[in-house]
Amino acid sequence: MTGHVLWLMGPTSSGKTTLARGLTRCLRASGFGVIHYDGDEVRGFFGPDHGFTEPDRFRVVQTLVHLANKAAGAGLHVVVSALTAAVQARKYVIENTMNLIVGHVSCPVDLCAQRDPKGLYQRAARGAIDSLIGFNSPYLPPEDPDIVVDTAALTVEQGVELLEASILNRLGLLAATHGNPKPR
Repeated sequence: MTGHVLWLMGPTSSGKTTLARGLTRCLRASGFGVIHYDGDEVRGFFGPDHGFTEPDRFRVVQTLVHLANKAAGAGLHVVVSALTAAVQARKYVIENTMNLIVGHVSCPVDLCAQRDPKGLYQRAARGAIDSLIGFNSPYLPPEDPDIVVDTAALTVEQGVELLEASILNRLGLLAATHGNPKPR
């Protein structure tokens, strides 16, 4: 069996990683083999060759696609959380990721800036960063995502439940009641 890849994209501090981690925990608790890949972790693991220029960000996306396909090909379901703002990067994800489900984590940039756990918006406001998408340039939502989670309107738990139900429905495994689906 080949796994599916849920690719969560959205602006910095929208909640992508938090939702991805929560969803990964829920699906594992239900008996699914799931792995989570995060754009920042890939950048950190592979070092300075993965910076913040557009070509660097594209390399991160290429690396994430490669890792996701390897894991999905091995039968794991994959959750990716990554900004994925550039049109070229999104096109690459769509054209090259097996069993892809595109998720958009929607959140107004002003709320993202209030959350700002990494201090990136504050640094951009001081001029220390000039490439923060959503601050220095607009973040445009993906066209026609399969799932949208509005983190301004939902709690983390509600967002995870929405993602879980959407994924299980997509896999044809949604139980009559919200409970323990049987993995295939």
